[in-house]
Amino acid sequence: IKTIGDEYMVAGGLPLSSDDHLEAIARLALSMQTVIHRFKRPDGTPFQLRIGISCGPVVAGVIGIKRFNYDLWGDTVNTASRMETTCLPNHIQVTQAVYQQLTNRFCLESRGSIEIKGRGEMQTYWLKGVKTAEAEVLS
Repeated sequence: IKTIGDEYMVAGGLPLSSDDHLEAIARLALSMQTVIHRFKRPDGTPFQLRIGISCGPVVAGVIGIKRFNYDLWGDTVNTASRMETTCLPNHIQVTQAVYQQLTNRFCLESRGSIEIKGRGEMQTYWLKGVKTAEAEVLS
């Protein structure tokens, strides 16, 4: 959607919803965490990402008179932003709603309850990876 300083906003299921848009976002986040370590800063240290994922309704549209921009608004956008800002480096933090939708196909770990600005205490989870076929058979 856009860059905001050193942040990058991505949305799934827009402009048309799809059955797998949350799964696609989760796979993108995992791939980004894997690939970012190939790139190094001038001092040789690897780049690190903090990724936050939320799901739910948004308002989307084009704004501007001279310079048009497609943008998103709403509680879902704000919550995703809070997931990113309270995330630890090299992690992907997701909401309970994301956890509930992805838990059958992805490995997630409870982070516990944390204070989220404007929201209070929220249960959040770390997105760790994709479940293998073998793990799905065992569960």
